Amino acid sequence: MKHALFAVALIAVPALAAPAPADDVSEARLKARVDRLVAFGTRHTLSSQTDPQRGIGAARAWAEAEFRKSCGDAVQIVKPETTVTGKRAPNPTRLVDVVAIQRGTERPDEVVIVQGHIDTIRSDVMDAAGDAPGANDDGSGTSLVLEAAQTLCYRHFPGTIVYAVLSGEEQGLFGGKLLADYARAQHWTVKAVLNNDIVGNSHGSDGTIDDSHVRVFSEGPRANADAALTQAQRLIGGENDSPSRNLSRYLSALGEPGFAVRQVWRADRMGRGGDHLPFEEAGYPAVRITVAVENYEAQHQTPRTENGHVYGDTVDRMDFAYLAKVTRLNVRALAALAAAPMPPAGDINGAVKTFTTLGWKAVPGAASYAVWRRRTDAPGWEEKLLTTTATSAVLDGVRGDDWFFGISAIAPDGSASPIASTVPGGAFAN
Repeated sequence: MKHALFAVALIAVPALAAPAPADDVSEARLKARVDRLVAFGTRHTLSSQTDPQRGIGAARAWAEAEFRKSCGDAVQIVKPETTVTGKRAPNPTRLVDVVAIQRGTERPDEVVIVQGHIDTIRSDVMDAAGDAPGANDDGSGTSLVLEAAQTLCYRHFPGTIVYAVLSGEEQGLFGGKLLADYARAQHWTVKAVLNNDIVGNSHGSDGTIDDSHVRVFSEGPRANADAALTQAQRLIGGENDSPSRNLSRYLSALGEPGFAVRQVWRADRMGRGGDHLPFEEAGYPAVRITVAVENYEAQHQTPRTENGHVYGDTVDRMDFAYLAKVTRLNVRALAALAAAPMPPAGDINGAVKTFTTLGWKAVPGAASYAVWRRRTDAPGWEEKLLTTTATSAVLDGVRGDDWFFGISAIAPDGSASPIASTVPGGAFAN
């Protein structure tokens, strides 16, 4: 195969066997669920776990009931549990995640997770008694997860979709770690984690308005890299090609007209964190999905008016048309990822040669594979070089020093996986 014959593509676009039912997403249901979450008064992790009307226990029970009402026997409900202590949880505290599992029809241990956290805080992070409405942070993400389940749970996919409502995020990312540990204990092959945290407003605290973008944060170097991997990446490359970064690139192709993914190439916002980070630390591909502009006066604030400024994370400061757009993006991504095979783990041999040899492991559910390349200074995948049923390729006339290469797996129905880079640390398998 000669360079002149290569087909050019501007972006690696995931394929779907059939359109995901994103149009089934209901803005009214999203708002109704946020309203109900706010009505619990506080959902602080240290609040009551037994009061039937107020606090974290009542909110978790409601989320479980919502899964059962929407999906019935189409999902299995599990509630991973642990006891945590930490700087923001000084006394041993019961922690529970509410998780609905929609089993895959062909590869049930191959999992994509969508998640949001149900807990809230006030200005005083230890105040578990006062009202903490948490409409956007993260009632929006919890509502999105419940709506995604209602939209997708009666469809059938080869892989498993996990819908997770997490606790303990504000007290130390405890719920994300609990679910990451549960995934490991279940021997899940985690293809992707979509962490939705603060996804329901379009007006920033400085007056900026942006309802046409959503941000996706992803790590560059892998959080679980050891010294050998770090050294290999320094010599060969891979700092911009973690599975999380290539998951971000995959999501960027799933926007809709007038609503685009803006990739932010850092693990999270400056000095802050979310429940995707424990997954990355465990070696799982994970991203944070969040609003284009944040309203800091509506985050982690005791509801009040002070010096003419209104503070508080209340429903009236949300944009539910925007939240519906973010939810549709998640629904498309979940359907695409659950339909596609795992990205293949590949390797490269191109040293001191005028040609490059690529090899990769066959993955279950793949009918063929696509080979991609991009310049080392290019932000996204540029060229699809070939599609093949083999598990290796020789690229004549292509000097490996000058390019990054990646492989995606394609199902019989055309559903395509994210691209896995053939660099140190590029493999999705965990």
